[in-house]
Amino acid sequence: MTHTTTATLNVGDARLYYEVRGSGPLLLMIPGAPADAGSLAGLAAQLADRYTVVTYDQRGLSRSGLTGTAEDQHVPAFSEDAYRLITSLGAAPAYVVGTSGGALTGLDLIARHPDRVRALIAHEPPIPELLTASARWRATFQEVHDTYRTDGVGAAMLKFMATIDGGAPPVMPDPSQLPPEVLEMMGRIQGNMDYFFSHVLLPVLSFEPDISALRSASPRIVVGIGVTSPAGVPLDSARALAELLDVKAVEFPGGHQGIAMDVGTSAELIHDALDHITATDRS
Repeated sequence: MTHTTTATLNVGDARLYYEVRGSGPLLLMIPGAPADAGSLAGLAAQLADRYTVVTYDQRGLSRSGLTGTAEDQHVPAFSEDAYRLITSLGAAPAYVVGTSGGALTGLDLIARHPDRVRALIAHEPPIPELLTASARWRATFQEVHDTYRTDGVGAAMLKFMATIDGGAPPVMPDPSQLPPEVLEMMGRIQGNMDYFFSHVLLPVLSFEPDISALRSASPRIVVGIGVTSPAGVPLDSARALAELLDVKAVEFPGGHQGIAMDVGTSAELIHDALDHITATDRS
C-alpha cells in the first residue's frame, strides 16, 4: 500500500489541505468541485510508483477551509493556490493533471506561470465560453443556480449533472456497495454543495482561457476526453480547446469521471503522455 502523508498550506484567505504519495518528479493532481482529493486517491496511488503525487482540496472545499468570509471564487484564485502549492514543494516545475473544473485551474496555471508547469493534462475542462451555444449554456447554468436558491441542493444537482451527461438523468451509486473511505468522501462532497452552488459554479463557468498563452505552451498540454462521454459542456469544450490548440485529444476510459474510475488504464495513459512530452523537450 502506498504511504500517504498529509499537510496544510496557508495561502492567506484559505488553508489548503494536501496529500503526498510516492517519490520522483512532482505531479500535482487537481480535482474539480465539488469533489476533493479523495476522488483522485486511487489514481494517485497508481502514479506514485514514478512520481511524487500531490492531491489537494481546492479552496473552500472539504478540508481546505477559508479563513475569511465566503465569497465568489474565480479560476485565477484557484490557479494562484496551485502555483503557491507547487512553489512550496520545491524549485522544480511540476507535472499537472486536472480533471473537470480542476482542468480549468491547470489551464490558467500554465498560462500565468508557464515556468512552473512541465506538462499539463487537462481532462474535459468545462468552458462554455468556447462553445457556439455559449449564451444558451450561460442561461442553463444560471437556471441551475436559481434552482438551488428556490428548490435546494438536490434539485440543482439534477440539473447540473444533466449538463455533464448530455441530458440523461444521473445514475447514483448504491451506498451499500461503496468502501468506507468513498462514503467518507461523499459525505465531505455533500457538505460542499451549498458553497459550490453559491460561490463556485457561476464564477468558474464564466472562465475564458488565455488561448494565446495556451498556444505558446501547447507542446506541453494534453487535452483528455472520455471515450464514452456524451455531448455536453465538458466533452464539447475539450474538443473545442483541442482544436484551438491544434492538438489531438487523448481518449481516456469511460465518461467524464472515467479518468478517476479506471485508474489502471488512466495511469498508463498519463505515463505515456508525460513521457512523450519529456522526451520531446529533451530532443
